[in-house]
Amino acid sequence: MDKVFSDKKAICFFVLPALIFFLLIVFIPIFMSVYYSFLDWDGIGVGKFVGLKNYIYLFTNKNSIFWKAAKNSFLYALVSLFIQLPISLIIALILAWGVKHENFYRSIYFIPVIISSVVIGQLWMKIYNTDYGLLNALLRAVGLENKCHMWLGDKKYVLGATFVPMLWQYVGYHMLLMYGAIKGISPEIFEAAKIDGSGPVRTSFRITIPLIKPMIRVCMIFSLIGSLKIFDLVYILTNGGPAGASEVPATLMYKTIFLRNKYGQGSAIAVFIVVECLLFTLAIQKLFSMRNSDEN
Repeated sequence: MDKVFSDKKAICFFVLPALIFFLLIVFIPIFMSVYYSFLDWDGIGVGKFVGLKNYIYLFTNKNSIFWKAAKNSFLYALVSLFIQLPISLIIALILAWGVKHENFYRSIYFIPVIISSVVIGQLWMKIYNTDYGLLNALLRAVGLENKCHMWLGDKKYVLGATFVPMLWQYVGYHMLLMYGAIKGISPEIFEAAKIDGSGPVRTSFRITIPLIKPMIRVCMIFSLIGSLKIFDLVYILTNGGPAGASEVPATLMYKTIFLRNKYGQGSAIAVFIVVECLLFTLAIQKLFSMRNSDEN
């Protein structure tokens, strides 16, 4: 086995198919999107090269909904980082510390992750339904009928209403990643802390969380990228409505390309999504690198 791993030709031979496949499904579409973003093209005829005109239109047109969609995606990112991940971390710490029926609870929290986003969207549409939805029914049952709203039809509440299904779906995903990282810590460390009189909360802040920082960084990157390119849940729940109140770049890109036949502008939005995901990922990497250097 060591001989195989020391043979660079063998390594290249086995890595090459995966590399080719990766280039075909990732890099080539990205480069094609960059190329299309410089064209005025309806997807059928011959495209006309317009340079940066599509980008200028997106960033400067006052009637464009692009900036509102970008703002909504940033709000999704903030909710993911500062609400979703802390909840996942707390659940992971509680389960890893040892509770009765630990495996059962771990499986229950992970169930939403394996359910299709389309199914989850349909489920929450029923929950939010104005007439027979579970949420309004519960509010009426406890005497809060004045709190009932058209959750997906009111610009004031729609964005918050779409946050909840996203949080509910992916809390279990990040919980499982962090839970696995905690379980990978040597039990002797926790036993030593217990002997020293450290309680669960103190042990979590002083030992557990610092030791799983690499996994927390991975979860932050996954959560950030997922929220910036979210499409399916928003498309199923609201399709960006009402009046663009819940629009995100991915849904706007879809409408621009497939409904308005503006492939150039849609490709420019796609490039924006890729660039912002890359920049935020690099920012998180830099943040953790700075903290590690300060600690050392």
